[in-house]
Amino acid sequence: MTHLQDLPGIYTEPRQATAIDAIANDYYDKLLELDPTAATIAGQPGHETEYFDYSPAGYRAVLDLTRDTLAKVRDAEVVDDVDRVTVDAMNERLGLDIELAEAGLVDWEINNIACPIQDIRAVLDLMPRETTEQWGHLTGRMANIPGAIEGWILTLKQAKDQGKVSARRQVSEAIEQIEDFVRDGGFFATFTQEIIDAAPELEEQARLGETRAIAGYRTLQAFLRDELLPVAPEADAVGPERYSLYSRKFLGTTVDLEETYHWGVDELERIIAEQQETAEKIKPGASIDEAKAVLDADPERALHGVDALQEWMQRLSDTAMTEMAEKYFVVGGPMKKLECCIAPTHDGGIYYTGPSPDFTRPGRMWWSVPEGDTEFGTWRETSTVYHEGVPGHHLQIAVATALESRLNKWRAHGCWTSGHGEGWALYAERLMQELGFLDDPGNTMGMLNEQRMRAARVVFDIGLHCGFEIPEQWVERLGLTPGVWTPEAAFEFLKANLTGSSEFLRHEYLRYLGWPGQAPSYKIGQRVWEQLREQAREAGTAGEHDRDFHTRALMLGSMGLDTLQRALSISPKSA
Repeated sequence: MTHLQDLPGIYTEPRQATAIDAIANDYYDKLLELDPTAATIAGQPGHETEYFDYSPAGYRAVLDLTRDTLAKVRDAEVVDDVDRVTVDAMNERLGLDIELAEAGLVDWEINNIACPIQDIRAVLDLMPRETTEQWGHLTGRMANIPGAIEGWILTLKQAKDQGKVSARRQVSEAIEQIEDFVRDGGFFATFTQEIIDAAPELEEQARLGETRAIAGYRTLQAFLRDELLPVAPEADAVGPERYSLYSRKFLGTTVDLEETYHWGVDELERIIAEQQETAEKIKPGASIDEAKAVLDADPERALHGVDALQEWMQRLSDTAMTEMAEKYFVVGGPMKKLECCIAPTHDGGIYYTGPSPDFTRPGRMWWSVPEGDTEFGTWRETSTVYHEGVPGHHLQIAVATALESRLNKWRAHGCWTSGHGEGWALYAERLMQELGFLDDPGNTMGMLNEQRMRAARVVFDIGLHCGFEIPEQWVERLGLTPGVWTPEAAFEFLKANLTGSSEFLRHEYLRYLGWPGQAPSYKIGQRVWEQLREQAREAGTAGEHDRDFHTRALMLGSMGLDTLQRALSISPKSA
């Protein structure tokens, strides 16, 4: 049953599809054919047990499709403003994909969060698990893991022969991660038991899938240990030339890295000062850490157990949805349904998965609670619910999903850009403060905690990878040796600016070292969103509560930040 007829009319006004829409739709469909795991995440049935071909041939097929699509776009007639934005977005996004491939980057790179090591396993977390057939799909995909890994090993070998090997720290971490997957009591053992408990008739199939998955990952582990680790470089920093490409990938714009670095330093200082002002409101004379301790000790801000956490998330989300829909954004029909869920995994992450194209599967916010965690502080996470839900990712992605027929499938579902998407979600946190939803000083402190972490990422990531000097104030505060950032100095900096367990700090540290350009995209994207809103206000087009600006911008869908800025200058109509 489709729910599209219940969407607000602004999102469903008819538009005649064009030749450029057909090219974009065809590109999106063929990408999903080449990558069955992406098809699963997109809610497309038919390839539930298959994997992308991670071999050099698989990556070449995607590159060939990308080049062919760009050639078609350049020859196609532009009919309207929607076409103009689509062409701009495709030239920027697909053109950069080709540039990265020609530079010999991406497919062989290893990190602790977003490479085939995690992706091959993580798709299992996102698959439906309600019927026997669906549990069968899970066992079938698990059994096909060795083939996916064999293909990627071929890619890693080819890159190694060309002198391309990830940093030693990342290879070592990958070996440890795999051990967590395959050990007794590890992911695959636990996952297999979950299948058997839910569908006992699949026990034999599940045991076979577990055996094959573990064997595949053991093969990869041995390859990393025996062939890559001995030749992996010690240096973590990638240098400004490579970094500029990565930054463009995650932002969709070129930034002055030195200027952005110094802006990050200043923004971090501003947030720390704001935290201190907030601490004074929580307890006069208190330091930031003392104020946080007061909040942690407040029983009114405590949740006990994951059921209470889930209920609180849903209640807060529902309230925000009602408030946003009535006054600040255009929200209606199936867009208003957001399910808050406890994730089946336990890595501590909080994330969002979008609705299916027909909204029969709603948008969902997931909280992956570490095993043993039973106590939660609402002050720390209120702004996170707004970030992942409304007006953050859920509003953003639900609007794009609703617009599929007015845009095209690639614009609606396939053009995610971190600086745009994560920048919007971080912008949404500040927006909720401006609108009065974070007036409670404790909730303000929680939001500032997240803003401070994102600003520190800008300083760490750009500073270390591009070889910039440590700011004098941080040399003095942390007792560091003056000069350019080292990994050791950068870790001390993280400890001073991020809150969380030692394992969380280690995870974030390795993430920034191994995934250059991604972490700063949140804060840099927020900066661009705030600049664009200010331009709309000055031009008199923002509307009451900035509703017109927000509606118009979100109706463009996700894209690179340069394309967003150009699209907003086209006309006051949806593009």
